[in-house]
Amino acid sequence: MTTAARAKGTTADRTKGTADHASGVGPLLRGWRERRRVSQLDLALRADSSARHISFVETGRSRPSEEFLLRLADHLDVPMRERNSLLLAAGYAPRYRETSLDDPSMGTLREGLDQLLAGYEPYPALVVDATYGVIAANRGIAMMLDGLPEHLLAPPLNAMRLTLHPEGLAPRIRNLREWRGHLLHQMERQIALRRSDALREVYEEVAAYPVADPGVDAFEAGTDVPYFALPLRIEHDGHVLSFISSISTFNTPMDVTVAELAIETLLPADPATAKYLRTHLP
Repeated sequence: MTTAARAKGTTADRTKGTADHASGVGPLLRGWRERRRVSQLDLALRADSSARHISFVETGRSRPSEEFLLRLADHLDVPMRERNSLLLAAGYAPRYRETSLDDPSMGTLREGLDQLLAGYEPYPALVVDATYGVIAANRGIAMMLDGLPEHLLAPPLNAMRLTLHPEGLAPRIRNLREWRGHLLHQMERQIALRRSDALREVYEEVAAYPVADPGVDAFEAGTDVPYFALPLRIEHDGHVLSFISSISTFNTPMDVTVAELAIETLLPADPATAKYLRTHLP
Protein backbone atom coordinates (compact mmCIF):
# COMPACT_ATOMS: atom_id res chain seq x y z
CA MET A 1 0.00 0.00 0.00
CA THR A 2 1.13 3.53 -0.62
CA THR A 3 -0.77 4.98 2.33
CA ALA A 4 1.37 6.72 4.96
CA ALA A 5 2.73 4.70 7.85
CA ARG A 6 2.33 1.27 6.30
CA ALA A 7 3.94 -1.29 8.60
CA LYS A 8 5.83 -3.89 6.61
CA GLY A 9 6.02 -7.35 8.01
CA THR A 10 2.68 -7.34 9.82
CA THR A 11 0.89 -9.34 7.12
CA ALA A 12 3.20 -12.26 7.74
CA ASP A 13 2.68 -12.08 11.49
CA ARG A 14 -0.79 -13.51 11.49
CA THR A 15 -2.59 -15.17 14.34
CA LYS A 16 -1.47 -18.78 14.45
CA GLY A 17 -4.06 -21.55 14.48
CA THR A 18 -3.83 -23.51 17.70
CA ALA A 19 -5.63 -26.72 16.80
CA ASP A 20 -3.98 -29.96 17.82
CA HIS A 21 -4.82 -32.05 14.77
CA ALA A 22 -3.61 -35.25 16.35
CA SER A 23 -6.41 -35.09 18.93
CA GLY A 24 -9.09 -35.15 16.24
CA VAL A 25 -11.94 -32.78 15.58
CA GLY A 26 -14.12 -33.88 18.52
CA PRO A 27 -12.30 -32.08 21.35
CA LEU A 28 -11.91 -28.97 19.19
CA LEU A 29 -15.61 -28.87 18.40
CA ARG A 30 -16.52 -29.43 22.04
CA GLY A 31 -14.16 -26.64 23.05
CA TRP A 32 -15.86 -24.17 20.71
CA ARG A 33 -19.32 -25.28 21.86
CA GLU A 34 -18.38 -24.81 25.51
CA ARG A 35 -16.71 -21.49 24.75
CA ARG A 36 -19.99 -20.30 23.22
CA ARG A 37 -21.96 -21.80 26.14
CA VAL A 38 -24.17 -23.84 23.86
CA SER A 39 -25.48 -27.25 24.89
CA GLN A 40 -25.34 -30.27 22.58
CA LEU A 41 -29.11 -30.14 22.27
CA ASP A 42 -29.15 -26.44 21.40
CA LEU A 43 -26.44 -26.93 18.78
CA ALA A 44 -28.29 -29.90 17.34
CA LEU A 45 -31.50 -27.90 17.02
CA ARG A 46 -29.67 -25.04 15.31
CA ALA A 47 -27.90 -27.38 12.89
CA ASP A 48 -30.93 -29.61 12.15
CA SER A 49 -29.26 -32.61 13.77
CA SER A 50 -29.55 -34.57 17.02
CA ALA A 51 -27.79 -34.26 20.36
CA ARG A 52 -26.80 -37.90 19.98
CA HIS A 53 -25.00 -37.20 16.71
CA ILE A 54 -23.25 -34.13 18.17
CA SER A 55 -22.13 -36.29 21.09
CA PHE A 56 -20.80 -38.97 18.75
CA VAL A 57 -18.81 -36.36 16.82
CA GLU A 58 -17.33 -34.88 19.97
CA THR A 59 -16.31 -38.26 21.36
CA GLY A 60 -14.85 -39.45 18.07
CA ARG A 61 -17.45 -42.16 17.47
CA SER A 62 -18.65 -40.43 14.32
CA ARG A 63 -16.76 -38.50 11.65
CA PRO A 64 -18.73 -35.46 10.49
CA SER A 65 -19.02 -34.63 6.84
CA GLU A 66 -17.21 -31.54 5.65
CA GLU A 67 -20.45 -29.62 5.07
CA PHE A 68 -21.90 -30.64 8.44
CA LEU A 69 -18.74 -29.55 10.23
CA LEU A 70 -18.85 -26.17 8.51
CA ARG A 71 -22.52 -25.84 9.42
CA LEU A 72 -21.68 -26.45 13.07
CA ALA A 73 -18.82 -23.95 12.86
CA ASP A 74 -21.18 -21.37 11.40
CA HIS A 75 -23.69 -21.80 14.24
CA LEU A 76 -20.86 -21.56 16.79
CA ASP A 77 -19.44 -18.44 15.11
CA VAL A 78 -16.02 -20.04 14.77
CA PRO A 79 -13.49 -17.64 13.18
CA MET A 80 -12.45 -18.47 9.62
CA ARG A 81 -8.88 -19.39 10.55
CA GLU A 82 -10.14 -21.88 13.11
CA ARG A 83 -12.65 -23.35 10.66
CA ASN A 84 -9.67 -24.42 8.60
CA SER A 85 -8.21 -25.98 11.75
CA LEU A 86 -11.44 -27.91 12.37
CA LEU A 87 -11.40 -29.20 8.79
CA LEU A 88 -7.77 -30.30 9.07
CA ALA A 89 -8.46 -32.06 12.35
CA ALA A 90 -11.31 -33.95 10.68
CA GLY A 91 -9.09 -35.00 7.79
CA TYR A 92 -10.30 -32.49 5.21
CA ALA A 93 -8.42 -29.86 3.24
CA PRO A 94 -8.75 -26.24 4.42
CA ARG A 95 -11.69 -24.47 2.80
CA TYR A 96 -10.48 -20.88 3.13
CA ARG A 97 -7.25 -19.60 1.65
CA GLU A 98 -4.95 -17.10 3.35
CA THR A 99 -3.50 -14.66 0.85
CA SER A 100 -0.78 -12.16 1.67
CA LEU A 101 -1.78 -8.55 1.13
CA ASP A 102 1.37 -8.25 -0.98
CA ASP A 103 0.01 -10.82 -3.44
CA PRO A 104 -0.92 -9.32 -6.84
CA SER A 105 -4.43 -10.74 -6.48
CA MET A 106 -4.96 -8.40 -3.52
CA GLY A 107 -4.14 -5.29 -5.55
CA THR A 108 -7.74 -4.14 -5.85
CA LEU A 109 -8.28 -4.58 -2.11
CA ARG A 110 -5.12 -2.63 -1.27
CA GLU A 111 -6.15 0.17 -3.60
CA GLY A 112 -9.61 0.29 -2.08
CA LEU A 113 -8.22 0.47 1.45
CA ASP A 114 -5.83 3.25 0.44
CA GLN A 115 -8.72 5.22 -1.04
CA LEU A 116 -10.82 4.74 2.09
CA LEU A 117 -8.02 5.97 4.36
CA ALA A 118 -7.10 8.90 2.16
CA GLY A 119 -10.74 9.85 1.69
CA TYR A 120 -11.26 10.01 5.44
CA GLU A 121 -8.55 12.65 5.89
CA PRO A 122 -8.04 14.92 7.69
CA TYR A 123 -9.58 12.60 10.29
CA PRO A 124 -7.40 9.70 11.54
CA ALA A 125 -7.99 6.17 10.22
CA LEU A 126 -6.00 2.94 10.09
CA VAL A 127 -6.24 -0.73 9.13
CA VAL A 128 -5.20 -3.42 11.61
CA ASP A 129 -4.98 -7.21 11.57
CA ALA A 130 -6.14 -9.77 14.13
CA THR A 131 -3.41 -8.87 16.62
CA TYR A 132 -3.81 -5.12 16.10
CA GLY A 133 -0.77 -4.97 13.87
CA VAL A 134 -0.96 -1.79 11.78
CA ILE A 135 -1.33 -2.60 8.09
CA ALA A 136 -1.85 0.96 6.87
CA ALA A 137 -2.69 4.40 8.25
CA ASN A 138 -3.45 7.85 6.90
CA ARG A 139 -1.92 11.26 7.61
CA GLY A 140 -4.26 11.84 10.55
CA ILE A 141 -2.74 8.88 12.36
CA ALA A 142 0.78 9.95 11.35
CA MET A 143 0.14 13.36 12.91
CA MET A 144 -0.92 11.79 16.20
CA LEU A 145 2.20 9.60 16.27
CA ASP A 146 4.53 12.53 15.66
CA GLY A 147 7.27 12.69 18.28
CA LEU A 148 7.08 9.08 19.49
CA PRO A 149 10.42 7.27 19.99
CA GLU A 150 11.76 5.36 17.02
CA HIS A 151 11.72 1.99 18.80
CA LEU A 152 7.91 2.19 18.92
CA LEU A 153 7.62 3.33 15.31
CA ALA A 154 9.84 0.58 13.92
CA PRO A 155 7.88 -2.14 12.08
CA PRO A 156 5.93 -4.14 12.83
CA LEU A 157 3.75 -1.45 14.37
CA ASN A 158 1.07 -2.48 16.83
CA ALA A 159 -1.85 -0.16 17.57
CA MET A 160 -2.29 -1.33 21.16
CA ARG A 161 1.40 -0.98 21.92
CA LEU A 162 1.54 2.49 20.36
CA THR A 163 -1.49 3.60 22.36
CA LEU A 164 -0.78 2.14 25.81
CA HIS A 165 3.01 2.07 26.04
CA PRO A 166 4.26 4.58 28.65
CA GLU A 167 6.54 6.07 25.97
CA GLY A 168 3.79 6.01 23.37
CA LEU A 169 0.52 7.90 23.25
CA ALA A 170 -0.45 7.01 26.83
CA PRO A 171 1.05 10.15 28.46
CA ARG A 172 -0.89 12.31 26.00
CA ILE A 173 -4.27 10.66 26.66
CA ARG A 174 -6.25 12.76 29.14
CA ASN A 175 -8.68 9.97 30.01
CA LEU A 176 -6.10 7.18 29.97
CA ARG A 177 -7.70 4.99 32.63
CA GLU A 178 -11.08 5.01 30.88
CA TRP A 179 -9.62 4.53 27.41
CA ARG A 180 -7.20 1.85 28.58
CA GLY A 181 -10.08 -0.02 30.22
CA HIS A 182 -12.06 0.18 26.99
CA LEU A 183 -9.15 -1.17 24.90
CA LEU A 184 -8.35 -4.01 27.30
CA HIS A 185 -12.00 -5.02 27.42
CA GLN A 186 -12.10 -4.98 23.63
CA MET A 187 -9.10 -7.31 23.50
CA GLU A 188 -10.63 -9.58 26.13
CA ARG A 189 -13.73 -9.96 23.97
CA GLN A 190 -11.58 -10.83 20.96
CA ILE A 191 -9.62 -13.41 22.99
CA ALA A 192 -12.90 -14.97 24.11
CA LEU A 193 -14.02 -15.24 20.48
CA ARG A 194 -10.73 -16.58 19.08
CA ARG A 195 -8.15 -19.24 19.93
CA SER A 196 -5.22 -16.84 19.50
CA ASP A 197 -2.02 -17.19 21.49
CA ALA A 198 -0.53 -14.24 19.58
CA LEU A 199 -3.38 -11.93 20.59
CA ARG A 200 -3.14 -13.08 24.20
CA GLU A 201 0.58 -12.29 24.20
CA VAL A 202 -0.13 -8.73 23.01
CA TYR A 203 -2.84 -8.39 25.66
CA GLU A 204 -0.58 -9.57 28.47
CA GLU A 205 2.15 -7.18 27.33
CA VAL A 206 0.03 -4.04 27.16
CA ALA A 207 -2.02 -4.88 30.26
CA ALA A 208 1.24 -4.98 32.24
CA TYR A 209 2.28 -1.46 31.26
CA PRO A 210 2.34 0.91 34.25
CA VAL A 211 -0.40 3.52 34.38
CA ALA A 212 0.59 6.93 35.67
CA ASP A 213 -1.76 9.04 37.76
CA PRO A 214 -3.78 10.90 35.12
CA GLY A 215 -4.45 13.90 37.35
CA VAL A 216 -7.48 15.57 35.80
CA ASP A 217 -9.42 13.10 33.68
CA ALA A 218 -11.20 13.71 30.40
CA PHE A 219 -14.51 14.71 31.91
CA GLU A 220 -13.05 17.62 33.77
CA ALA A 221 -15.03 20.59 34.95
CA GLY A 222 -15.87 22.98 32.18
CA THR A 223 -16.32 20.29 29.50
CA ASP A 224 -19.88 20.78 28.30
CA VAL A 225 -19.77 18.66 25.12
CA PRO A 226 -22.62 16.06 25.22
CA TYR A 227 -20.55 13.01 24.25
CA PHE A 228 -22.63 10.19 22.77
CA ALA A 229 -19.90 7.56 23.27
CA LEU A 230 -16.71 7.28 25.31
CA PRO A 231 -14.28 9.71 23.70
CA LEU A 232 -10.55 9.40 23.26
CA ARG A 233 -9.24 12.74 24.57
CA ILE A 234 -5.64 13.23 23.54
CA GLU A 235 -3.24 16.16 23.56
CA HIS A 236 -1.51 17.36 20.41
CA ASP A 237 0.72 20.40 20.31
CA GLY A 238 -0.95 21.95 23.34
CA HIS A 239 -4.52 21.23 22.20
CA VAL A 240 -6.87 18.57 23.57
CA LEU A 241 -8.57 16.65 20.74
CA SER A 242 -11.61 14.44 21.25
CA PHE A 243 -12.48 11.45 19.07
CA ILE A 244 -15.11 8.73 18.89
CA SER A 245 -13.82 5.40 17.57
CA SER A 246 -15.63 3.26 15.00
CA ILE A 247 -14.47 -0.16 13.74
CA SER A 248 -15.55 -1.76 10.44
CA THR A 249 -14.93 -5.26 9.08
CA PHE A 250 -15.66 -6.99 5.78
CA ASN A 251 -19.00 -8.73 5.22
CA THR A 252 -18.92 -12.40 4.12
CA PRO A 253 -15.13 -12.69 3.66
CA MET A 254 -13.79 -15.73 1.82
CA ASP A 255 -10.12 -15.30 2.73
CA VAL A 256 -8.58 -15.56 6.21
CA THR A 257 -6.48 -12.43 5.71
CA VAL A 258 -9.51 -10.35 4.75
CA ALA A 259 -11.60 -11.81 7.57
CA GLU A 260 -9.04 -10.60 10.10
CA LEU A 261 -8.76 -7.02 8.82
CA ALA A 262 -10.47 -4.16 10.63
CA ILE A 263 -10.70 -0.48 9.68
CA GLU A 264 -10.74 1.91 12.64
CA THR A 265 -11.81 5.49 12.07
CA LEU A 266 -11.63 8.31 14.61
CA LEU A 267 -14.54 10.72 14.26
CA PRO A 268 -14.13 14.19 15.80
CA ALA A 269 -16.32 14.36 18.88
CA ASP A 270 -16.62 18.16 18.93
CA PRO A 271 -16.38 21.09 16.49
CA ALA A 272 -13.03 22.25 17.91
CA THR A 273 -11.36 18.94 17.06
CA ALA A 274 -12.77 18.95 13.52
CA LYS A 275 -11.58 22.51 12.98
CA TYR A 276 -8.10 21.73 14.34
CA LEU A 277 -7.66 18.77 11.99
CA ARG A 278 -8.87 20.71 8.94
CA THR A 279 -6.38 23.44 9.79
CA HIS A 280 -3.39 21.14 10.35
CA LEU A 281 -4.11 18.62 7.58
CA PRO A 282 -5.62 20.60 4.70
